[in-house]
Amino acid sequence: MNRIKVYRTMAAVATMTALTVPPVSEAAWAQTPPKPAIASTQAQAAGLTVPERAEVLDIIRKSASAEVARLKDAEANPAKGKRGINTNWISATFFVGAMKLVDVVDAPDVLDYSLHTARRFNYSPQGDGAPVHLINADDQAIGDLYQAIYLRTGSPGVLMPLKQRLDYTLPYLTYMPEPDNLVWWWCDSLFMAPPVLARMSAITGDPKYIHAMDVQWWRTYERLYVQSEHLYARDARFLTRRSANDKPIYWARGEGWVLGGLARVLEVMPEDFPTRARYVTLFQEMAARIAPLQQADGLWRASLLDPEAFPEAETSGTAFFTYALAFGINHGLLDRDTYLPHVLKGWDGLNQYVLPSGILGQVQPGGDQPVTTRPEMTGLYASGAFLLAGLEVANLGQPQTALPLALPEAPKQTYHASDMAPSVLPENATPAQLKAYQRREAERQAVQDQAFDPMVHDPRYVSPIGVKWVGEAPEPLVPPTESEKTPRATARYAPDRSDDILWENDRVAHRIYGPALQKIEPPSGSGIDAWAKKVRWPFMDRQLKTRAYHNDQGEGLDYYNVKAGRGVGGLGIWADNKLWVSRNWASHKILKNGPDVAAFQVDYSPWPVGVERKVWETRTFTLPMGTNFTRLQSTLNSDTPEDLIVGIGLSKGATVAGKGGLLVDKAQGLMTYWEPNDPAHGSMGTAIRVDPAMIEDITADADNNLILIRVKPGKPFVYYIGSAWDRGLDFHSREEWEAYVRAQKLDFSPQ
Repeated sequence: MNRIKVYRTMAAVATMTALTVPPVSEAAWAQTPPKPAIASTQAQAAGLTVPERAEVLDIIRKSASAEVARLKDAEANPAKGKRGINTNWISATFFVGAMKLVDVVDAPDVLDYSLHTARRFNYSPQGDGAPVHLINADDQAIGDLYQAIYLRTGSPGVLMPLKQRLDYTLPYLTYMPEPDNLVWWWCDSLFMAPPVLARMSAITGDPKYIHAMDVQWWRTYERLYVQSEHLYARDARFLTRRSANDKPIYWARGEGWVLGGLARVLEVMPEDFPTRARYVTLFQEMAARIAPLQQADGLWRASLLDPEAFPEAETSGTAFFTYALAFGINHGLLDRDTYLPHVLKGWDGLNQYVLPSGILGQVQPGGDQPVTTRPEMTGLYASGAFLLAGLEVANLGQPQTALPLALPEAPKQTYHASDMAPSVLPENATPAQLKAYQRREAERQAVQDQAFDPMVHDPRYVSPIGVKWVGEAPEPLVPPTESEKTPRATARYAPDRSDDILWENDRVAHRIYGPALQKIEPPSGSGIDAWAKKVRWPFMDRQLKTRAYHNDQGEGLDYYNVKAGRGVGGLGIWADNKLWVSRNWASHKILKNGPDVAAFQVDYSPWPVGVERKVWETRTFTLPMGTNFTRLQSTLNSDTPEDLIVGIGLSKGATVAGKGGLLVDKAQGLMTYWEPNDPAHGSMGTAIRVDPAMIEDITADADNNLILIRVKPGKPFVYYIGSAWDRGLDFHSREEWEAYVRAQKLDFSPQ
């Protein structure tokens, strides 16, 4: 992404007339790689070709500049009928497109005006303070502008008012029992708030925003989406309302709000988000329904299923449709051959209604249903949609880009402690001017010298935006005493943590789950957890006492998520192509609590294997110092004598979703898995080593990669489990971990 440099201080934003924007070489952004052959015979037959990138960008840059000039004029020369800028949905939609535009082209007037507007309104959503207005999606749409500025400046003050407003809104988006009234009761709202919430999770790393968004999105879907039409009613009134021609009313801009909102949500939604597939399906369903409703002039009529009701052109709905369909092509959601003709016709049609000023005309005014339009009508929301459409059309000659798109990392803030702007000393300054300049600069410096600055003077400072606590805010991690810094192996039964058993040495840390947790957290089971550790001494006890041990406070954390999987080397019985697993351990005995070795034994109560067999287990865990491998000796008993096929597993995607690196070597009896990188915490490696002579097969189920071994009931067997963290002390890559696992000389003889 070509990002235009701006000053990194809010003081500088306040004096943005002094902004210097380095020029962007037009040749750089105009040049495109060789275009792929367009497979659309429809487009070729219609004589439509993908327009030149430079041509499209020039059109939308001029359009954005024209809107900025108009807005400045309206504010400088107020008159009846002239609308200036504010922070409502109308203005917000323009800034959605404007801030994307300035990431691609040199448009300093647009960037300067956007930054000034945000500063003018103190980075706040509008709303008169009534609770119903505080949660209004229309008033939260402006958050996209503030998020874009935060990603340019890194200043937390830019996002704090928005964060406060969204935090207030979340409980109502997920309110239970589900109320009769919706927070997002009109389809336009799906463009306004959901993308801001999804992006807030991407920025902060806190999933609460996108999860709350998801709940309310599907509540709105259930109320307003008409399955038989694959379209949304604008609101509940329109589920039954008919036009004068006795046809259902599906408003083009309303559907455009939804399809555009879907595109913006999918742009930042994590690939592994639980309901992402539903959003993709909805996007594709709506696109397939909307595309054929396009008219011969390339535009969609205001009333989609009743074009005769408003036969004149209307551009705002078309702008949103063109944007969303092109977005779908560019990011692999829609078939290029099918949808490219619609995009090209839509873009061509829109350009027939660009006024001499460069602003898009023939725009329906704000409202809730189709109405008559005229050529001279404009709207900031339509201009914003036109910018979005142009940006996607400009990319049609580029390779497809997978979703989600990575957000730029907010820069580290550099600033002056004083909010006084730097003084400018005039040329040929008089003695009096020089004296005033020196006094003012001394005052600025005095602020820096004397003011308490959290970023400088608080050793525990974290950004109020960037910080993310998993669960409740933690207590500070108590530093170890000098004696506690002695490396040792330790095993502890933790009734204070729902009967976990914790064990660690100087290199690794693990836990398994006990009977108390089974009662309060039914999904828990016999999988084995791994903690990320970056100290040589024990830390698990002290980390648990922070009350939020999923957060790193300097010594490590637990971010490995076992869920219902086997974690790091949990086992089950493989039968009928399924892994049958026990619940949490039922009884335990600590055998040795260091300092050289940690050892304990647990029993697992009988569990069913199919409908005709039961199995139970006794297992001993032994972890000496100086190794990443825990030795496990298991004895499985059964109520029938036949051999057991035991599946020993490594969970897939226990840190973040995605495809990790799997290594299997049957000859060595090993399996390793290198988890996908978590940008916040790095990558973990896991491993199993078994006696190669016992291996039956290698397989997998939905949650685990599995080594299958043959075992006789009542006969003990030995295997090993291990883990590593690339931000720990011993391994920094997958290759280092795999080499270590291969090199270990292990004894598989039962004791």
